Amino acid sequence: MGDNKDPFDEGAGGLLRQPKAVWATAGASVVAFMGIGLVDPILPSIASGLNASASQVSLLFTSYFLITALAMLVTGFVSSRIGGRKTLLLGLALVVVFAALSGTSNSVGELVGFRAGWGLGNALFVSTALAVIVGAAAGGSAAAILLYESALGLGMACGPLLGALLGDASWRYPFFGTAFLMAIGFLCITAFLKEQPKPARKTSLLDPVKALGHGGLASTAVSAFFYNYTFFTVLAFTPFVLDMTPYKSGAVFFAWGVLLAVFSVLVAPRLQERFGSLKVLGGSLVLLAADVLVLGYGSHTVAVVCTILSGAFIGVNNTVYTELALGVSDAPRPVASAGYNFVRWFAAAAAPFFAPKIEEWSDIHIPFVVAAVTAVLGALVVVVRRRALTHEAEELEPRHATEDSVAVFAN
Repeated sequence: MGDNKDPFDEGAGGLLRQPKAVWATAGASVVAFMGIGLVDPILPSIASGLNASASQVSLLFTSYFLITALAMLVTGFVSSRIGGRKTLLLGLALVVVFAALSGTSNSVGELVGFRAGWGLGNALFVSTALAVIVGAAAGGSAAAILLYESALGLGMACGPLLGALLGDASWRYPFFGTAFLMAIGFLCITAFLKEQPKPARKTSLLDPVKALGHGGLASTAVSAFFYNYTFFTVLAFTPFVLDMTPYKSGAVFFAWGVLLAVFSVLVAPRLQERFGSLKVLGGSLVLLAADVLVLGYGSHTVAVVCTILSGAFIGVNNTVYTELALGVSDAPRPVASAGYNFVRWFAAAAAPFFAPKIEEWSDIHIPFVVAAVTAVLGALVVVVRRRALTHEAEELEPRHATEDSVAVFAN
């Protein structure tokens, strides 16, 4: 069972009493997650600056997450051969280079291409960071996992804020700012993180695909695919609907990110303990569907409120999906996670492309109708395939992962 030590217990190592290597990796993780939402407040500015349409600019997400999805088949192959430290540094170096190049783009095509390279670097870094933090952390895995999740939430919340602050002067500055921060992360990890032991077994490129042959894992991945389409419709398409200044848009998505972090780390575990993982997941998906439907048809003020509120449902869903993916199959957790992420990130690539296209073919409301339908489809998969998921959902001990389970991020 899980590590039940209080992660804040100073005597056990505690959340705040960690080696420099842990803080260096966690700090770089914050910046890595900032990169996901960084472009949100400046999407309209980028479109204006490069004379591009909303559908063209949305390809910034599509290229990023398409490469991220494909990279899920590669990260385990790489890290199991060169080790966690070198994988982190390789990922950081790629982000520094391609984030800086993004800021020099003179066309939307160049920017989309550079974002793809950025996505590869981010995939290598993020897929390895938690395992590295756990390996170097003091006080057991509980404190390390909480620290990582806090970095994730902080990054998702602060990304839009940084994008707004720097993007108000020029849409190019957030990209240069990210490159600068990641360069600092590269130097800190070089200085403070020692190489950790390589996995006993090397991962092949096809292992994640083979893992999807398990019905429970495949069901989790398919449900998460539908959910991620909804998630990234909100993240990538809503800024065009809100049509606000970078500062105001950044504030909206900062509040969204705060709710995401709070509900992921603090609220979801309590809901799971009381109602069970599958009921929480199904209910949260239905509520998310209702939220995005109201977002699409409501007034501007209602749209702002619903955008922020969606962060709560997204935070809950992220937590439950991740835990199901970690333990629903008998495949090694790093391999199972790679297969799961390989499927779900394709939806993150699809939504930013299709949502603006659907608007062009119909009207501004229909992309949110489609997003509501995909959230409901995700819930239906959970209901129909509940037997394949029930065993794991019943035995899951929310948020108390073991050192074995967090190897998922070393894939």
